[in-house]
Amino acid sequence: MAAAQEADGAGSAVVAAGGGSSGQVTSNGSIGRDPPAETQPQNPPPQPAPNAWQIIKGVLFRIFIIWAISSWFRRGPAPQDQAGPGGAPRVASRNLFPKDTLMNLHVYISEHEHFTDFNATSALFWEQHDLVYGDWTSGENSDGCYEHFAELDIPQSVQQNGSIYIHVYFTKSGFHPDPRQKALYRRLATVHMSRMINKYKRRRFQKTKNLLTGETEADPEMIKRAEDYGPVEVISHWHPNITINIVDDHTPWVKGSVPPPLDQYVKFDAVSGDYYPIIYFNDYWNLQKDYYPINESLASLPLRVSFCPLSLWRWQLYAAQSTKSPWNFLGDELYEQSDEEQDSVKVALLETNPYLLALTIIVSIVHSVFEFLAFKNDIQFWNSRQSLEGLSVRSVFFGVFQSFVVLLYILDNETNFVVQVSVFIGVLIDLWKITKVMDVRLDREHKVAGLFPRPTFKDKSTYVESSTKVYDDMAFRYLSWILFPLLGCYAVYSLLYLEHKGWYSWVLSMLYGFLLTFGFITMTPQLFINYKLKSVAHLPWRMLTYKALNTFIDDLFAFVIKMPVMYRIGCLRDDVVFFIYLYQRWIYRVDPTRVNEFGMSGEAPTAAGALPPAPAPTTTTATAREEASTPPPTRPTQGASSDSEPQEGPPKPAEDKKRD
Repeated sequence: MAAAQEADGAGSAVVAAGGGSSGQVTSNGSIGRDPPAETQPQNPPPQPAPNAWQIIKGVLFRIFIIWAISSWFRRGPAPQDQAGPGGAPRVASRNLFPKDTLMNLHVYISEHEHFTDFNATSALFWEQHDLVYGDWTSGENSDGCYEHFAELDIPQSVQQNGSIYIHVYFTKSGFHPDPRQKALYRRLATVHMSRMINKYKRRRFQKTKNLLTGETEADPEMIKRAEDYGPVEVISHWHPNITINIVDDHTPWVKGSVPPPLDQYVKFDAVSGDYYPIIYFNDYWNLQKDYYPINESLASLPLRVSFCPLSLWRWQLYAAQSTKSPWNFLGDELYEQSDEEQDSVKVALLETNPYLLALTIIVSIVHSVFEFLAFKNDIQFWNSRQSLEGLSVRSVFFGVFQSFVVLLYILDNETNFVVQVSVFIGVLIDLWKITKVMDVRLDREHKVAGLFPRPTFKDKSTYVESSTKVYDDMAFRYLSWILFPLLGCYAVYSLLYLEHKGWYSWVLSMLYGFLLTFGFITMTPQLFINYKLKSVAHLPWRMLTYKALNTFIDDLFAFVIKMPVMYRIGCLRDDVVFFIYLYQRWIYRVDPTRVNEFGMSGEAPTAAGALPPAPAPTTTTATAREEASTPPPTRPTQGASSDSEPQEGPPKPAEDKKRD
């Protein structure tokens, strides 16, 4: 069920991009003005986005796995070349703008990536003079920050999915950024940085309809755009807030030794060897849900540009968060969905109580550790298991069926690559469990289509010879009386009231929704087998304990953090099943004195008298009965057994012993 719930959370993230919001969040958390209402297309109602608890838990678990893999293959870093081209040691550089340097800020907006039109007054968006480098006390709020707001008149090319750029120049006081003004331009006194301020996002349209009536609730305009541009359309989006940070840093960086990802921002002068002040475009707090599409109905766009100084350690945090993974083979779609996931974390940072947020992070780490330990112990349990007595084999097969349904569902709904890989690995593990609960053979005489060996499955002897198979069949027979009517009712409901892409998608979504809602019932056959055997000693209790602790943690945050109702019900019903397991463990306690099939018990013998007495020889004399019931004396006496007396003469033959 955990895999199904995770896939459901990931699948719900695949929604149509775009749409407006009630306000925009600025870089310092303030609310900007609303986008025009007429620019917001009528999209189908989006599915609920994954909550912050799921995102934090998933991100931490992925970080742990990536760290474990990378630490396994990591090698020592190559020594940095501290020598220059001529063999001389490299000299530490300095910032070209010393502390308290007076400087001017020039901001230009243009359609071109390379800006040269300095004389166009329409391109100049903002000009601020006499800023002090490293000043943290000036400005309206005495924090060193300034801002400027204006409406941009956008040309037709931008309305038709074109790009628009912001060009920022910092010059020392008295200089100009235009290189054509020879008297006012100095290369070492000018810092330039540019960036595209619109953002291209993919908007996906899934053409769904009611399979019985053929009707759909989607907007006709969206249907027409999907027919014209296909199911995936790349649209330019706009956010009205951006912050320009200049890093207050005077570290003596050495060229070639700046650690990543900081080396992408530290620019060195080729002649002097010194570095320019670091300019950073900060849009970390611009939430994805606040972007809205640019179309022909917009004549102007609002833009608020803020300028603030930034400390070195905060810049390092922002740079690390904004840097994309070098694993480009995962595709841009993964990056888009990771941005959507990060929105939940940002909202939690902005809106959650700091103490609750700290508790959430700590418990998330504990949750990830428990999840990893449960996975490890589950593999270890099935790998070392020799007997299947007391274990439900049919539940293993049902788990394989459930994993296949989840995998096909997320493939049909275009979930991100990381979730697909994790679910696929889960399917492989479930298939491996089949080889542990059944004897799998390849019949090479009767091939499938004359090419492939036919796999054959046979129950293991430890499962057939015990009463477990009888109880397992009985449990699933009783379970089918409940599951099949529920499956039929849910299939009819899904067919009548929900929209689907086709009959294949209907089957997958129906099975997936049914397993997500009623899948916990499949845990009950093991309860029935425990009840019939009056034992729980055969269960993987260590793995169950870790999973139960994770479920309790989910319960704790299901009622603290905003989550879907079905997720909360899922946590509660898993708790009920585990409490039944605990009750069975309490009533079916382990008896350490009971002897198992190997003649062993849990208690070690402490003395010779603790061993069971040896059977006495069959005899009818009183002496023999006394000999069997009393220990041998320390010295021979009259009337003692013949074994304890010294024999006089030859031993009696066997016939005489029988006669006696």
